[in-house]
Amino acid sequence: MTSKTTTAGAKPSARSAFETATGKSTKAPAALSAKPSVGKATRRSANESAKPLVRAAPKRSRKETARALVAILMGSSSDLDVMGEGAKVLEELGIAHEVVVTSAHRSPLETARYAESARDRGLQVLIVGAGLAAHLAGAVAAHTTLPVLGVPLESGPLRGMDALLATVQMPAGVPVGTLAIGTAGARNAALLAAQILALSDSRLARALKGRKAAMTAAVGGLLKRFPEGK
Repeated sequence: MTSKTTTAGAKPSARSAFETATGKSTKAPAALSAKPSVGKATRRSANESAKPLVRAAPKRSRKETARALVAILMGSSSDLDVMGEGAKVLEELGIAHEVVVTSAHRSPLETARYAESARDRGLQVLIVGAGLAAHLAGAVAAHTTLPVLGVPLESGPLRGMDALLATVQMPAGVPVGTLAIGTAGARNAALLAAQILALSDSRLARALKGRKAAMTAAVGGLLKRFPEGK
């Protein structure tokens, strides 16, 4: 099913999960309650409105849509090419999630509201990707007690090293679990989120065990012995 994107200035077609949970109208980014399809998102420049952009999700086949357990946040829709790899992993494992664009610098109040309301809306793990100064993961972690997994993104002249240091060097008391720079980090963040959820989900634990077994089976093993015959 074709996914929809809510952009700044456009009237959303449905109430946000924050509004549904609180009964209040806010500017908090609308949370998705099911798995989004992963693809290209409309890009926007830093000069555009700071209102968070949210990728809408296709409807699930069930009568009631599953509540999102994991959120993937990023500072710009241009980051979706990398962070979307994490969403693919969550889809493969059947984990309901939402993908949100919100900025620590351009929409700080909306970002704070989103983080503060995340637990009440049923989210259990937050995956946050950002490049350059990479303040988003830390800003989110400052407003929630949920696990926050940071993914440094490669951009700018330092090619992600600045984002890595900004994400991993959090002060004591505000932890951010930091993954590798780029695509590997996005995929591993999703797997780590799944492992956290699997502590209380036996179905998911079995799925992860099967995934590990498939990785093992894909390893070729011995290709050649030298000298021959030994």
